[in-house]
Amino acid sequence: MNDYAHLRLKDRIRPGVRVLFVGINPGVRSALTGHHFAGPSNNFWKLLFESGIVPERVSHVDDDRLPEWGYGITNIVARPTPGVSDLTLTELRAGRTALERKVKRYKPEIVALVGITVYRALFPRSGVVRPGPADHRIGDAQVWVLPNPSGRNAHYSYAEMVKAFRALGRAARTR
Repeated sequence: MNDYAHLRLKDRIRPGVRVLFVGINPGVRSALTGHHFAGPSNNFWKLLFESGIVPERVSHVDDDRLPEWGYGITNIVARPTPGVSDLTLTELRAGRTALERKVKRYKPEIVALVGITVYRALFPRSGVVRPGPADHRIGDAQVWVLPNPSGRNAHYSYAEMVKAFRALGRAARTR
Protein backbone atom coordinates (compact mmCIF):
# COMPACT_ATOMS: atom_id res chain seq x y z
CA MET A 1 0.00 0.00 0.00
CA ASN A 2 1.25 3.50 -0.77
CA ASP A 3 1.95 5.96 2.03
CA TYR A 4 -0.87 8.38 1.14
CA ALA A 5 -3.96 6.28 0.37
CA HIS A 6 -5.29 6.57 3.93
CA LEU A 7 -4.92 10.37 4.06
CA ARG A 8 -7.89 12.74 3.68
CA LEU A 9 -7.95 16.51 3.31
CA LYS A 10 -10.17 18.54 5.58
CA ASP A 11 -12.85 20.60 3.91
CA ARG A 12 -12.39 24.31 4.49
CA ILE A 13 -16.04 25.40 4.70
CA ARG A 14 -18.26 27.17 7.15
CA PRO A 15 -21.84 28.41 6.96
CA GLY A 16 -22.28 31.55 4.94
CA VAL A 17 -19.62 30.95 2.28
CA ARG A 18 -20.55 32.64 -0.98
CA VAL A 19 -18.54 30.33 -3.21
CA LEU A 20 -17.63 26.70 -2.67
CA PHE A 21 -14.66 25.60 -4.79
CA VAL A 22 -14.84 21.91 -5.70
CA GLY A 23 -11.94 19.81 -6.95
CA ILE A 24 -12.24 16.26 -8.19
CA ASN A 25 -9.96 14.69 -5.57
CA PRO A 26 -6.69 15.46 -3.81
CA GLY A 27 -3.44 14.82 -5.58
CA VAL A 28 -0.66 13.00 -3.77
CA ARG A 29 1.20 16.17 -2.79
CA SER A 30 -1.97 17.73 -1.39
CA ALA A 31 -2.64 14.59 0.65
CA LEU A 32 0.91 14.54 2.02
CA THR A 33 0.91 18.26 2.93
CA GLY A 34 -2.67 18.31 4.20
CA HIS A 35 -3.54 21.29 1.99
CA HIS A 36 -5.66 21.74 -1.13
CA PHE A 37 -4.07 22.41 -4.54
CA ALA A 38 -0.55 21.94 -3.17
CA GLY A 39 1.10 20.72 -6.36
CA PRO A 40 4.11 22.85 -7.28
CA SER A 41 2.78 23.57 -10.78
CA ASN A 42 -0.78 24.27 -9.67
CA ASN A 43 -1.82 27.90 -10.21
CA PHE A 44 -5.01 27.86 -8.11
CA TRP A 45 -3.70 30.10 -5.32
CA LYS A 46 -1.96 32.48 -7.70
CA LEU A 47 -5.18 32.77 -9.73
CA LEU A 48 -7.25 33.57 -6.65
CA PHE A 49 -5.06 36.59 -5.96
CA GLU A 50 -4.46 37.77 -9.53
CA SER A 51 -8.17 37.63 -10.28
CA GLY A 52 -9.04 39.68 -7.18
CA ILE A 53 -10.97 36.88 -5.47
CA VAL A 54 -8.73 37.08 -2.39
CA PRO A 55 -7.12 40.34 -1.20
CA GLU A 56 -3.60 39.04 -0.60
CA ARG A 57 -1.17 36.50 -1.98
CA VAL A 58 -1.79 33.10 -0.45
CA SER A 59 -0.58 29.58 -0.99
CA HIS A 60 -1.83 26.10 -0.26
CA VAL A 61 -0.78 26.43 3.40
CA ASP A 62 -3.36 29.22 3.72
CA ASP A 63 -6.31 27.13 2.54
CA ASP A 64 -7.88 27.33 6.00
CA ARG A 65 -8.17 31.12 5.52
CA LEU A 66 -10.57 30.91 2.58
CA PRO A 67 -13.69 31.11 4.79
CA GLU A 68 -12.44 34.50 6.09
CA TRP A 69 -13.20 35.87 2.62
CA GLY A 70 -16.45 33.98 2.07
CA TYR A 71 -15.05 30.95 0.24
CA GLY A 72 -14.89 27.25 0.96
CA ILE A 73 -13.10 24.32 -0.62
CA THR A 74 -13.82 20.60 -0.89
CA ASN A 75 -13.44 17.66 -3.29
CA ILE A 76 -15.89 15.27 -4.90
CA VAL A 77 -13.82 12.27 -3.81
CA ALA A 78 -11.75 12.39 -0.62
CA ARG A 79 -9.30 9.64 -1.63
CA PRO A 80 -6.00 10.98 -2.98
CA THR A 81 -4.68 9.55 -6.23
CA PRO A 82 -1.89 10.32 -8.68
CA GLY A 83 -4.50 11.01 -11.36
CA VAL A 84 -8.21 11.24 -12.03
CA SER A 85 -8.17 7.98 -13.99
CA ASP A 86 -7.62 6.16 -10.67
CA LEU A 87 -11.12 7.09 -9.46
CA THR A 88 -14.07 4.74 -9.82
CA LEU A 89 -17.54 5.56 -11.04
CA THR A 90 -18.87 4.41 -7.66
CA GLU A 91 -16.63 6.94 -5.88
CA LEU A 92 -17.74 9.75 -8.17
CA ARG A 93 -21.43 8.94 -7.65
CA ALA A 94 -21.01 8.81 -3.87
CA GLY A 95 -19.03 12.06 -4.03
CA ARG A 96 -21.86 13.81 -5.84
CA THR A 97 -24.27 12.80 -3.09
CA ALA A 98 -21.84 14.04 -0.44
CA LEU A 99 -21.40 17.33 -2.32
CA GLU A 100 -25.15 17.83 -2.50
CA ARG A 101 -25.32 17.40 1.30
CA LYS A 102 -22.53 19.96 1.79
CA VAL A 103 -24.30 22.47 -0.46
CA LYS A 104 -27.53 21.96 1.47
CA ARG A 105 -25.71 22.41 4.79
CA TYR A 106 -23.47 25.39 3.97
CA LYS A 107 -25.73 27.11 1.40
CA PRO A 108 -23.14 28.67 -0.93
CA GLU A 109 -24.57 30.88 -3.66
CA ILE A 110 -22.11 29.50 -6.21
CA VAL A 111 -20.47 26.09 -6.56
CA ALA A 112 -17.29 26.62 -8.58
CA LEU A 113 -16.12 23.40 -10.18
CA VAL A 114 -12.36 23.58 -10.58
CA GLY A 115 -11.87 21.90 -13.92
CA ILE A 116 -14.05 20.72 -16.76
CA THR A 117 -13.35 17.14 -15.63
CA VAL A 118 -15.13 17.95 -12.36
CA TYR A 119 -18.13 19.24 -14.30
CA ARG A 120 -18.24 16.14 -16.49
CA ALA A 121 -17.99 13.90 -13.44
CA LEU A 122 -21.06 15.58 -11.94
CA PHE A 123 -23.00 16.10 -15.16
CA PRO A 124 -21.85 13.28 -17.48
CA ARG A 125 -24.47 13.88 -20.17
CA SER A 126 -23.41 17.46 -20.81
CA GLY A 127 -22.28 18.54 -24.23
CA VAL A 128 -19.64 21.18 -24.83
CA VAL A 129 -18.37 22.67 -21.58
CA ARG A 130 -16.77 26.09 -21.29
CA PRO A 131 -15.61 28.12 -18.30
CA GLY A 132 -18.29 30.33 -16.78
CA PRO A 133 -21.80 29.88 -15.43
CA ALA A 134 -23.39 26.54 -16.29
CA ASP A 135 -27.00 25.64 -16.93
CA HIS A 136 -27.03 23.31 -13.92
CA ARG A 137 -27.57 23.89 -10.23
CA ILE A 138 -26.59 21.89 -7.19
CA GLY A 139 -29.31 22.45 -4.66
CA ASP A 140 -29.98 26.19 -4.69
CA ALA A 141 -26.43 27.05 -5.81
CA GLN A 142 -25.52 28.20 -9.28
CA VAL A 143 -22.79 26.08 -10.88
CA TRP A 144 -19.70 27.71 -12.38
CA VAL A 145 -16.98 25.96 -14.32
CA LEU A 146 -13.36 27.06 -14.01
CA PRO A 147 -10.40 25.83 -16.04
CA ASN A 148 -8.24 23.31 -14.24
CA PRO A 149 -5.38 25.41 -12.77
CA SER A 150 -2.88 22.57 -12.94
CA GLY A 151 0.34 23.30 -14.76
CA ARG A 152 -0.47 20.18 -16.79
CA ASN A 153 -3.56 21.85 -18.29
CA ALA A 154 -2.65 22.71 -21.86
CA HIS A 155 -6.23 23.57 -22.87
CA TYR A 156 -6.22 27.11 -21.45
CA SER A 157 -3.57 29.77 -21.32
CA TYR A 158 -2.81 31.40 -18.01
CA ALA A 159 -4.47 34.61 -19.26
CA GLU A 160 -7.64 32.67 -20.08
CA MET A 161 -7.59 31.16 -16.59
CA VAL A 162 -7.26 34.60 -14.98
CA LYS A 163 -10.17 35.83 -17.08
CA ALA A 164 -12.38 32.92 -15.94
CA PHE A 165 -11.47 33.41 -12.27
CA ARG A 166 -12.12 37.19 -12.56
CA ALA A 167 -15.58 36.52 -13.99
CA LEU A 168 -16.34 34.26 -11.05
CA GLY A 169 -15.09 36.92 -8.63
CA ARG A 170 -17.36 39.54 -10.20
CA ALA A 171 -20.35 37.20 -9.99
CA ALA A 172 -19.63 36.44 -6.33
CA ARG A 173 -19.37 40.13 -5.45
CA THR A 174 -22.65 41.04 -7.15
CA ARG A 175 -24.72 38.48 -5.22
